[in-house]
Amino acid sequence: MKTVTEPLLTCESVLSEAAFHLESSSYVLSLVEDELLQVAFDFSQNLPQLQELARRYADRKPDFADLCLIRMSELYPRYAVITVDESDFRVYRRNKREAIPLLCPPRLV
Repeated sequence: MKTVTEPLLTCESVLSEAAFHLESSSYVLSLVEDELLQVAFDFSQNLPQLQELARRYADRKPDFADLCLIRMSELYPRYAVITVDESDFRVYRRNKREAIPLLCPPRLV
């Protein structure tokens, strides 16, 4: 993370999940304040696409953050999705057919 030079794009749902898992809303807010993270998604402007993604992947029971990240991958195709949820994101597709570029932490053996 020390080599990141531009803000990482995210959505409010991912911020909420991160705060929960890190047990620190203040830390997540500091990442936004320090401009390491930038909220770059308005779900209300993407509601039809999110509903379609929810229908398409209903069998996987995606959470709201996953749906937003899939949609963000369509809107910002030059960015990879950083996730620990590799198994689902290897199945999800942007624009119905394209694999989503991923950055995942190394698997523990």
